[in-house]
Amino acid sequence: MAIIRRMERAELDQLVSWAAIEGWNPGLHDAELFWNADPDGFLAVELDGQMAGGGAIVRHNALYGFMGLFIVRPEFRGRGLGTELWYARRDQLRARLGSGGVIGLDAVDAMIPFYARGGFSVWTRHRRYRWDQPNLNDQVGTEVLVTDLRAVDLSELRALDRVCFPGERAEFLQAWRNQPESVALGVVAEKGLRGLGVMRKCLEGWKIGPLFSRSPEVAQQLLTTFAARSGGAPIFVDVPDNNPVAGEICRQFGMQEVFGCVRMYLGEPPRLQDSLIFGITTLETG
Repeated sequence: MAIIRRMERAELDQLVSWAAIEGWNPGLHDAELFWNADPDGFLAVELDGQMAGGGAIVRHNALYGFMGLFIVRPEFRGRGLGTELWYARRDQLRARLGSGGVIGLDAVDAMIPFYARGGFSVWTRHRRYRWDQPNLNDQVGTEVLVTDLRAVDLSELRALDRVCFPGERAEFLQAWRNQPESVALGVVAEKGLRGLGVMRKCLEGWKIGPLFSRSPEVAQQLLTTFAARSGGAPIFVDVPDNNPVAGEICRQFGMQEVFGCVRMYLGEPPRLQDSLIFGITTLETG
């Protein structure tokens, strides 16, 4: 008989290692950052004393949570364990949110009908772009200043993040911008913080996320600066279709689309300033 239970910290390391095997290319410090964001946000399904699968149910705040990192080990598939775990995750996360709380997830195409039966509706597509061996030099214009995001007052990060992400996540932002083996950048002008991004080291290359910007020009400024600091390693960024300018910029830089999934919501989709979202934070925890 299967047991569904809260995951232990070491088991999240195991789950992230399974994500690497699946080709998801996690960040080197993702497990620690995800756990610190919500230690109660991970469920495991156990069979015969072994963890057979797991997934995230991260509560970002009272009105928004995210389901991701959903993996069942290959040798345990086809037994209904994934379905049982998924519904348990959905129901437990629902119970952890306040009235009117919304849950998001990112679905590969084959899983869209399953998630739809569970009450989720399609919102937009996210496309992962890969940038091989970027070798651009820093192109800092006179009208903007690219700076270390760690030196920017947290209140400014929160203000920009709040219109690009559903609800408050100040503690996460503080930890995310200070994570090891990362480059965190902001673009500051007379009007304050105009854009922000974090590029973190992954098993292969780097991932940029989030990438939020008040203009396409600032987003390009951040991308070129990240490229200059990547050491020529591949860069990946997950771009939403409901900001078509973001995809256009990626293609202009010669990036190649290598993966896609669909953002779905259970509940009313959050009202965000989609035109400012040039790259989401993660597919695993939102």
